Amino acid sequence: MVSVSLADDLFRKLHAQIRSGAIGPGDRFPTQREIAEQEQVSRTVVREAVARLTAQGLTVSRQGSGVYVAPDARYEAFQVTRDDLLELTEVVKLLEMRLAIETEMASLAAQRRSDADIAAMRACLAAIVDAGEDMVAAAEADAAFHLAIAEATGNSYYERLIEFVGVRLVPPRTLVLRNQSVAALDAYSLTIQQEHDAILNAIELGDGEGARFAARRHIANSIVRHSRTMHKEHEG
Repeated sequence: MVSVSLADDLFRKLHAQIRSGAIGPGDRFPTQREIAEQEQVSRTVVREAVARLTAQGLTVSRQGSGVYVAPDARYEAFQVTRDDLLELTEVVKLLEMRLAIETEMASLAAQRRSDADIAAMRACLAAIVDAGEDMVAAAEADAAFHLAIAEATGNSYYERLIEFVGVRLVPPRTLVLRNQSVAALDAYSLTIQQEHDAILNAIELGDGEGARFAARRHIANSIVRHSRTMHKEHEG
């Protein structure tokens, strides 16, 4: 069995070399044997790491010639994968990025929204309530709410960014609510509902500053909630 940590470490090291230009676009990649000897790992670990690079479009294989760095490797698309968000520390980092982006997005949505946009947002919030204790359905409806806000800005780049990140925008509730009671889940859901309502109300009123404040409060509170859970687990 491949050591996941060794393969992960090697992947990150090779990935960094490509992104920094140490191994440039079009360059022939070292052979698996060379990498294994240099890094003091097994060929199996090397194969796993290189396979991940290829899966992300960073390297390409040429039959009979070897593995090469893809011509556009340094322009790798921004990604947030589910594996990135398995730990609370990574979730908090994503929330910090959202804090910078979604506050202005909400403000623009308030200035530009249409009646159809408001209806779409309301439908998303209703879907979250209808999801009840189904955390997957709730997360999907939550992500759809943020996408509806992006669409209301009339700026396709916001829409494309939020659509790309998708459901990963919404931290899995199981992270912050693991080992918690049903009452804790209900209280958490009510808090999220109130924060979402505040954002929607400001957008509907065309209140850009109010929408910015409500969005900032929602995401800042989420950072606090997840940070507290993280600290408790470290203390435990």
